[in-house]
Amino acid sequence: MPQEKATLLLPVTGMSLEMSTLAGDDRPVYLTGNFNGWSVADERFRLEKVGEGHFVLRFPPGTSLPFPFEYKYTRGSWDSEELDGAGNAVNNRIVKHIHQAVRDYVPRWRIDGRSYKEELLPERVLLDEMFSIPQLRRHRKVQVLLPWDYHASHRRYPVLYLQDGQNLFDEHAPFGNWGIDRQMAFLAERGLGDVIIVTVDHASHERILEYSPYTHPRFGKGRGNQYVKFKAQTLKPRIDKAFRTLPSRTHTGIGGSSMGGFISAYAGLKQSATFGRMMIFSPSLWVSPKIFDDVIRYVRPGDSRWYLYAGGCESREMVPSMRRLHDLLMHSGGQDPRFQVHLSTDPRGRHHEARWGEEFPKAVEWLMAQG
Repeated sequence: MPQEKATLLLPVTGMSLEMSTLAGDDRPVYLTGNFNGWSVADERFRLEKVGEGHFVLRFPPGTSLPFPFEYKYTRGSWDSEELDGAGNAVNNRIVKHIHQAVRDYVPRWRIDGRSYKEELLPERVLLDEMFSIPQLRRHRKVQVLLPWDYHASHRRYPVLYLQDGQNLFDEHAPFGNWGIDRQMAFLAERGLGDVIIVTVDHASHERILEYSPYTHPRFGKGRGNQYVKFKAQTLKPRIDKAFRTLPSRTHTGIGGSSMGGFISAYAGLKQSATFGRMMIFSPSLWVSPKIFDDVIRYVRPGDSRWYLYAGGCESREMVPSMRRLHDLLMHSGGQDPRFQVHLSTDPRGRHHEARWGEEFPKAVEWLMAQG
């Protein structure tokens, strides 16, 4: 429970809180904070519903509130507290001075302690525990996440191929995971989760070699070129045959983070006839400056989208390098309005699975948007 910090009580006159949220949730909304001992279902501070997704609390004349005034919104318990847009717990809201009206927005709520609706979780399919990679003469685990209603429809779906399968939804992953199954449930709740996700496990101690197409003085000759050929020439045809996909390049994406982001960027450059949607999170551009040369030689591919993300607390070079990548890509696209590049930066973002998970639904929504 949040700690009490305020000591100064001030009378408020005519002050109100106005809160908006997504419509469709009939649970009541309560205010909790340092003014009522963080009681989560205090009827004195139940907001009045004034419209679909719109609530108001008007403090009676003579009400005294502590300042700084700290508070949160709940639906009546900590298992139904407000969340941010990525499904994470939020910090206390703070008002330091008296205002006539404070306006807030709550994008998501916990439901029975969860940040997602369990019935909207994607179906997890093990395609093969030992999927053959002939280009590398090895085998790898491949899994598929199908939209929750895949078997109840006859639709065809875009496909997003992701690297580092061990780090995407495995609760026992050593460095945490993206939680993409939960994020897909959230997208589905908003009508945006209509995409098939294909994950391929990384090569463990040979991950850097497999995810780099270049020769590195320390790590040796990379095998990334063979790896991206496997994705385009072997894995994609198998997926298109096994599932109801939209096989065109404009409905086919590839993505990853760190080294996974690096090889995904390379795949977008060298296999542009296959991949038209790229999700590049915190790529390890330090591996080789040759990636920028390949961007300069990148043949204008027409309808393509690149979603780039970088955190300001990853390294001193990460954000500047991503800005350079963004600018080079934009130049390669010329004036073609169908070629789009979006750069997202977070000054406090760290090189971490959980942060990439927060960015994931934003990237999916932008990359897979129709039109």
